[in-house]
Amino acid sequence: MAETQSTVKKWGSSLGVIIPSGLARQERIQEGDEVIIEIKKKKTIRELFGSMKNLKIDSQRMKDEIRKEWSKW
Repeated sequence: MAETQSTVKKWGSSLGVIIPSGLARQERIQEGDEVIIEIKKKKTIRELFGSMKNLKIDSQRMKDEIRKEWSKW
């Protein structure tokens, strides 16, 4: 199962998402095909980690460590 991130847009009185062409080719999706979509709202950093006011580590130091790990990807 492929995964992508997309922005929800207004489409008439409904909402819609775009499937990127590369992903559509990869999954061999064509107009008229039926697909199953799993919906998950993207979370903010605050929602993922909560408020850091009771955290015993310096929040700036934590952000620096996270960025350092992300840069390895």
